[in-house]
Amino acid sequence: MRTHLRAIGLGAGLDLVGFASADPFPEIEAELVRRRREGLSNRLGFTYSDPAAAGDLRQHFPWAATLVVGARSYLPAAGNDRAGHGRVAASARLPGYEPLRTALEAMASALAGEGHQAQVLCDDNRLVDRAAAVRAGIGWWGKSSMVLAPGLGPWFLLGTVVTSLELARDEPSTRSCGTCSACLPACPTGALVAPGVLDARLCLAAWAQTPGVVPVEIREAMGDRLYGCDACLDACPPGRSLKARGSDDGLTFDLGWVLWASDWTLLAHFGHWFLPDRDPRIIRRNALIAAANTNDRGLIEAIAPYTAHPDETLAVHARWALAQLERAPIGK
Repeated sequence: MRTHLRAIGLGAGLDLVGFASADPFPEIEAELVRRRREGLSNRLGFTYSDPAAAGDLRQHFPWAATLVVGARSYLPAAGNDRAGHGRVAASARLPGYEPLRTALEAMASALAGEGHQAQVLCDDNRLVDRAAAVRAGIGWWGKSSMVLAPGLGPWFLLGTVVTSLELARDEPSTRSCGTCSACLPACPTGALVAPGVLDARLCLAAWAQTPGVVPVEIREAMGDRLYGCDACLDACPPGRSLKARGSDDGLTFDLGWVLWASDWTLLAHFGHWFLPDRDPRIIRRNALIAAANTNDRGLIEAIAPYTAHPDETLAVHARWALAQLERAPIGK
């Protein structure tokens, strides 16, 4: 059945498939609790909201025996630096979880067809998917806190099929980043406070999806990022070499267009991003920050109406952005 499932997953678009025990992850639960206690999780919920459940999925699936872990690459190339444009993280350029989920569902259907219980967990807070991937031999924990896999670097999404079927396990990955720590100093805000430890209070990717007013020092560090941050992954040697092989389509967006677009249009283009309550105001706020950091005075016309916006969060960021651009060199 292992060979059959792997063939189904790879045929459906996965790059790697591994098998692991569904036993609890007590070390993951303990680490989630520690980081939440020390404030490193900031306002993030997800697995931090219930560490006990995230560390033991048998609380939800008492029949769980095996984890079938799938990885799917999204290798892009670096975005270019066109004036007036905002960058998005490589994982956000396309609705990547949809094809990943489809491939996982194909394996789950095969298991169900043989009479076994099977449940797909994809971007799900009931499992720390990176821990499952390491246990299944997919890759190793990187100092960036991401998992790296041979041939894929850090550029992939993870998902799992939990099944009641007992299957032979793969050996956990024993590789590591060795002496390389290029990702640590590459973080614009120093959010990687130790190898593998991320302080979400400083993480630009976390702030880009958090509602409300962004602190000025974080706004300045965000640069022209519209959503997400790949700084640590871009600095990773295997990440950097692999990224150059792909396409840069969909990694930059005209900020003027974003600021003028309707809510419906923004959600049609970016609805696959994580946006609390599917609120397009988060995209607009991020666009105002990115516009301020481009030094492109041509964006002033798109920003100006937001200074009187009824939403005070947008108005605050617009006034700041306008002040930044008014100091920009003429000609930009």
